[in-house]
Amino acid sequence: MQNIDVSTNTPLIALIAGEDSGDQLGADLIIALRQRYPHVRFVGIGGARMQAQGFESWYDIHELSLFGFSEVISHLPRLLRLRRALIAKLLKVQPAIVVGIDAPDFNLGVEQRLKQAGLKTVHYVSPSVWAWREKRAEKIGRSANRVLCLFPMEPAIYAKHGIDARFVGHPLADRFALVSDRVGAREFLQLPQQVPILALLPGSRPSELARMGQIFIDAATRVAAALPGLRIVIPAANPQVHARLKALLAKLPRDETGPLLLDGHAHEAMLAADVVLLASGTATLEAMLAKRPMVVGYRVAPLSYRIARALKMLKTDVYALPNILARASGIQGELLVPEFMQDECTAGNLAAATLTLFQDSERRGYIVSAFEQLHQALRSGLEGHAGERAAAAIAELVDGTDGD
Repeated sequence: MQNIDVSTNTPLIALIAGEDSGDQLGADLIIALRQRYPHVRFVGIGGARMQAQGFESWYDIHELSLFGFSEVISHLPRLLRLRRALIAKLLKVQPAIVVGIDAPDFNLGVEQRLKQAGLKTVHYVSPSVWAWREKRAEKIGRSANRVLCLFPMEPAIYAKHGIDARFVGHPLADRFALVSDRVGAREFLQLPQQVPILALLPGSRPSELARMGQIFIDAATRVAAALPGLRIVIPAANPQVHARLKALLAKLPRDETGPLLLDGHAHEAMLAADVVLLASGTATLEAMLAKRPMVVGYRVAPLSYRIARALKMLKTDVYALPNILARASGIQGELLVPEFMQDECTAGNLAAATLTLFQDSERRGYIVSAFEQLHQALRSGLEGHAGERAAAAIAELVDGTDGD
């Protein structure tokens, strides 16, 4: 029998998060679920934010923080051992529900095994079924009783495969105001109000900085050479990234006009900027919600790229989330966000596209207007915060009130 005391309504709930972003989602979810179950116990894998909310983490979250085929393959034996141990512990304690938060390469296998054993499972954050082969939706259905989607176009894709999927909204859409405050952000970061500012975000993982850090810094340097008075602001996601960026910046001038390296404050850096130059990923959504025109570049490990191309796994010709959302929302015409992937991700290409945005105020205005429209779409028809909506969808399964 699953671990829930009906008389006191106090379940044991398992959460499995594998990234910093998943840790934040998990922390929000814990807060919302505790409103429904005041004495709930949370166990599984989570980071510092989740643990600050009383979460009991059995393993280090960074064990799952891998990206790309080649990285996963090199760590596969360890990951398989971890997965077996985690499944065994969960089968022993029999939680009322197991929620895998993102990290699909790890979580879907865990969820499938537990679902087969009779546990209720939820996958929170739909994998990018609109970018990868849609057949993947069927595998997700075998793993999860319910999928919680961050984007409005996703449930319809699952519905074609008979899978229960709910749009709960993206938590970042709740955290950004519909109208951004550039003046306030520049005051917070002590930046001048009248100079052009470029926010530079070349990635939040060491592997990303190894592949792209120098390319992005070279691109920003070229923009600065062509745009007198430009200030470059670089927020570091964590101390490890800060140290790597500091080493990459060591050869550049260290005066008041040189790049400003920040500890965190990515949102403020984006809000303060006129243009953002960044690596593809969740940060592109953050820049969109900050209403900042951007240029996106990305390189994966060469082996990962060759495997994806050989297996024809990609089913989209756009990669940046704002471009995908714009297409799904019916915004036609030129891509809102210039994007340069793999071999096209060069300092020259990134610099040229970034400089073009700085020089075209009309284009920047159009992009800001489109981003406001997309932000509203991510919040349309939804009440409360994303964590609360996700908790409600999970509670239906825990309480057996979902009608199934």
